[in-house]
Amino acid sequence: MDDQRLLELDRLAVASVGPLVRKRFAWDELSSTEGRPFVALVGPRGSGKTVLLRQMRERYSEAIYISADTLEREALFDVVKRLHDDYRIDKFYLDEIHFVDDYPRHLKQIYDFLPVRLWFTSSVALSLETAGWDLSRRVERRLLLPFSYREYLAFSGGPVLPPISVAAALTEPIPAGYLRLGERLAAYVRGGLYPFMLEPGASPALFQSALEKVIRHDIPRFDPTVSVEDIDSIALAVEHIARCPVDGVNYSSVASNLGITKYKAQKFLDYLERSFVVTQVFPAGTNVLKEPKVLLQPPYRLVFESYERAVGALREEFFALALRQHGVAFTYAKSVRGGKTPDYALDLNGVRAVIEIGGKGKGRTQFKGLDYDRKIVLADGGGRFVPGERVPLHCVGFA
Repeated sequence: MDDQRLLELDRLAVASVGPLVRKRFAWDELSSTEGRPFVALVGPRGSGKTVLLRQMRERYSEAIYISADTLEREALFDVVKRLHDDYRIDKFYLDEIHFVDDYPRHLKQIYDFLPVRLWFTSSVALSLETAGWDLSRRVERRLLLPFSYREYLAFSGGPVLPPISVAAALTEPIPAGYLRLGERLAAYVRGGLYPFMLEPGASPALFQSALEKVIRHDIPRFDPTVSVEDIDSIALAVEHIARCPVDGVNYSSVASNLGITKYKAQKFLDYLERSFVVTQVFPAGTNVLKEPKVLLQPPYRLVFESYERAVGALREEFFALALRQHGVAFTYAKSVRGGKTPDYALDLNGVRAVIEIGGKGKGRTQFKGLDYDRKIVLADGGGRFVPGERVPLHCVGFA
């Protein structure tokens, strides 16, 4: 593509975000980055990476936004060098860089030989991690997840509230203004967590299209050895996870259901996790098999199941996403008999807590190889709030 066309597309990209007054909560952190080391903005399809990248580019004159799928076959290094030499552009904002063949090699060359700053996005986290080129000191990775529940409320006409940490939500009194905001949790997990769902005409059907792109385009692109049969197996694995109870999915069950080896099941689930489709939660305690509990990331379960059938699983998937948005590590708790439960274990400032999702609180339970200090129920749908004992589920979503 000729330079004038690239510059025209850049002008249109900048104009497209001019009317957008609001910015993602991640704006302050990302806009302060210097672009050297290069900044990789990684996150699921539809999480708002493109808009945020264009808003970042809008601040500078000697800069350009390039959508990588418009570069055709010209080497990325050559494009950046020419635009720098001929137009004095020193800040580059590259969208969906995984469309560029062998892009890690080009990034290494650009970093080593050109005095430019560069930000780029990708929906395929694995493509960075499996690159044969060492980008560790050249690229700083930043994660852009979908809206937290707090951010969703702010963008959909609700109040703009200060965050509440997981530890505070689970153990301390919560202001009444937060407690009353649970009625929109269903709309959030049905798709409202994705910014594109705020656009006129947006439909939940778009999640099926996004899922197809991940499975049939993104994954084969970063692993060319994946066969057509493998792609079909990955698609069936997602459907299997969606239709099964959340306590019935792990490497062994996926392998058995699809007629593949456990090694392949593990590899496919790893690809899906790094593509932001599933979440693998490993067990806590000793003397337990280290197979994960496999959740889908919301709202992909609703591609295959009705909300009414999926609501229990969606509660757990909301919890898992919320803790990831907070940056809080957690595990799942197995029962004494080794079965999975709707319970998760985490550390609350030195206090080992077990969190029961959606239950009514049945007192202290014994878990296999796991000692804990406190049991907390996260309940959806109202009920009595008791700090440190029974907390509304949505209150962990104020990241």
